[in-house]
Amino acid sequence: MNLILVMIGGFFGAICRFSIGEWIINNNGFPLSTFFINMIGCFILGWFLTFANQTNKVKPAFTLMIGTGFIGSFTTFSTFSVETLHLLQKGLILTAILYVFASTVVGIGLAYAGHKLAIIKKEK
Repeated sequence: MNLILVMIGGFFGAICRFSIGEWIINNNGFPLSTFFINMIGCFILGWFLTFANQTNKVKPAFTLMIGTGFIGSFTTFSTFSVETLHLLQKGLILTAILYVFASTVVGIGLAYAGHKLAIIKKEK
């Protein structure tokens, strides 16, 4: 049953990722679509896992479907890595460094913001 839940979440996460990726235009070599998608995923996962762990309202199966399935297929470390490699191969060294730095720092910051938002919501 867990495999089916991950597949369902993954199906919808992949569709959302593809749709948003088609909507956002990459600019000047910077992979804006992947960056934006991954940042949304960091925030949502930070919020969702904190909320799920602090309340007993979210069943573990649902956490698996959303966290592993949906967010796991929505975000993409492999595309981030390959895009960084392509930037380096094109000689866009500063863009590659900015992409890695921004993805890491902003991603952790947004995961933390999502985490804090879940805590604030719980306390109200």
